[in-house]
Amino acid sequence: MALSPLTRLRRLCLALPQAHEVEAWGEPTFRVKNKIFAMYAGDNHHGAGHRSVWLKAKPINQQLLIRAEPARYFSPPYVGPSGWIGIVLDDDPDWTAVADLLRDAWRLAAPKRLAATLPDD
Repeated sequence: MALSPLTRLRRLCLALPQAHEVEAWGEPTFRVKNKIFAMYAGDNHHGAGHRSVWLKAKPINQQLLIRAEPARYFSPPYVGPSGWIGIVLDDDPDWTAVADLLRDAWRLAAPKRLAATLPDD
């Protein structure tokens, strides 16, 4: 049986050093220390009609991803203006790409010394 998008997302997030899950706004958020690096958005979060993850990102990466694949990537409400990227998790996303973007998000949120412990791929 295939894993749900949330289960896959949770496994990827919690595999990162010192990552933990906290429910906020009725959805799981993933944090390193006290900083959020990823937020799950369920089927009807803000009426989106799809499951997604919102990740901390640099604004330039957000723009490039949305231009490259607007059906998969979007600017999420509230945090999008700060550069966060939304990734639609329905229809079997590229989980390798999701994992890479999660690692980038974790690095942006983690303290510098801790971020340095995560090897580059």
